[in-house]
Amino acid sequence: MGKEEFVKEITNIEEDFAQWYTDIVRKAELADYTDTKGCIAIKPYGYAIWENIQKYADAKFKETGVENVYLPVLIPESLLQMEKDHVEGFAPEVAWVTEAGGEKLDERYCIRPTSETMFSVLYSKWLNSWRDLPMVYNQWCSVLRWEKETRPFLRSREFLWQEGHTIHETQKEAEERTIQMLDIYADVIENLLAIPVLKGRKTEKEQFAGAEATYTVESLMHDGRALQAGTSHYFGQNFTKPFEVKFQNREGKEEYAYQTSWGISTRLIGGVIMAHGDNRGLKLPPRVAPIQVVIVPVAMHKDGVKEKATELFESLNKKFRTKVDLRDNYTPGFKFNDWEMRGVPVRVEIGPRDIENGVAMLVRRDTLEKETVELSNLENRISELLEEIQTNMYNECAKRRDEKTTVAYSLEEISKNLEENQGYVKTMWCGDVACENKVKEVTGAHSRCMPFEQEHLADTCAICGKKADKMIVWGRQY
Repeated sequence: MGKEEFVKEITNIEEDFAQWYTDIVRKAELADYTDTKGCIAIKPYGYAIWENIQKYADAKFKETGVENVYLPVLIPESLLQMEKDHVEGFAPEVAWVTEAGGEKLDERYCIRPTSETMFSVLYSKWLNSWRDLPMVYNQWCSVLRWEKETRPFLRSREFLWQEGHTIHETQKEAEERTIQMLDIYADVIENLLAIPVLKGRKTEKEQFAGAEATYTVESLMHDGRALQAGTSHYFGQNFTKPFEVKFQNREGKEEYAYQTSWGISTRLIGGVIMAHGDNRGLKLPPRVAPIQVVIVPVAMHKDGVKEKATELFESLNKKFRTKVDLRDNYTPGFKFNDWEMRGVPVRVEIGPRDIENGVAMLVRRDTLEKETVELSNLENRISELLEEIQTNMYNECAKRRDEKTTVAYSLEEISKNLEENQGYVKTMWCGDVACENKVKEVTGAHSRCMPFEQEHLADTCAICGKKADKMIVWGRQY
């Protein structure tokens, strides 16, 4: 199979972005569809990406005192009903268990869509005194939300995530933890996944059901649509009061604790695909790539080639996540295309002439540039190259985001900018939900956030013309 033939198996990114995305998920063997409607099977390569995200994030969490726990997947209906806004927010997505062991249950159980209620009732049992605080717990688990429209990784009915739930002695401490976790998410997405983020606060309309404030890290995909990449919520006492999560404070009086929750999920894998991929397939940042270096021997049937490739593998694998492709039923050309499609950051090509000259060919996935490197310097050059690729991939994403960020001063201009350029549109906003609804109705865009870094673009709201002192960012979303 020739190069052109192979690339044609992936739909052109500019012609049909949705199909391009699905092609990559399937052909790079990240995931597959299952007989359970709306749920995917994550294959080893896809799961390895999630493991690298999990490992990095979990280490960052633990540096700040987070402890991991595990809670039941089934939540009694009575618990879910205890926080009114919360149950209303999740009711349309909940799946219920009504029968077990051949008998009808006395009470329905929902399959965990999120665990605020379960954590809250347990905290009410575990908390006595201010000396017990803070309780900074997290669980890595799966949740189920009955989405009407699904897409692998981006919106599956069952997906993997982490959900942190913490309780604190003071409002200040809880608010600080909320922002601290958001900053960790920004670190994960920018430094591991090489995707720049927009940090800010969600509007009241867009905030989490039951929260006092929701903060978000937003990222922009190749097609200019936004992806909510992670959220952190400050609950105040909205859950601790109905669930009686109280403690004896330093003055000996009874007080309700202050609560937070925060989460990222396997949708980040979808974000990596859509932010970095191209018409050759997946493009993985080196720090998160399951395979950082692949060695492809050329003319493997000739004496010493296979052995040299294996020797290089044994050496490089001590420092990098390395694979050697010794498949004898494919041509080198097919293998080059195959590993490019799977997004491996660096490819090492070595054949008889290279061995004779003491060199190898290095090919980087991000730019497809090639260079000849002496074998004695191979390890050093790969180290440098992986860092160069990581930085370049971040910069490419940042450049695209900047090109797809515009300013608008009217609803017509918001609509025009989105039609012509998609991406983020910055405007001033009066804070009225009616204006927010109007933007969605006319353009199909949602408010992404009110960025922490505010700019004063005008004195009036772009939608209604009233006085405005908040800058807001709009965008169509996944």
